[in-house]
Amino acid sequence: MSKAIKSILAVGFVALVAACAQQEEEYIVVEPEPISVEPTYTGKYK
Repeated sequence: MSKAIKSILAVGFVALVAACAQQEEEYIVVEPEPISVEPTYTGKYK
């Protein structure tokens, strides 16, 4: 094969691998914890 055909096949193979690898992305969703309200200072013990 000529070098041109080999280089075209190599570029096509790299593009194919890159396209397949891009589809495997995983999206991880982390749910935030509920925000707790701090107790207010009343000035005396209850």
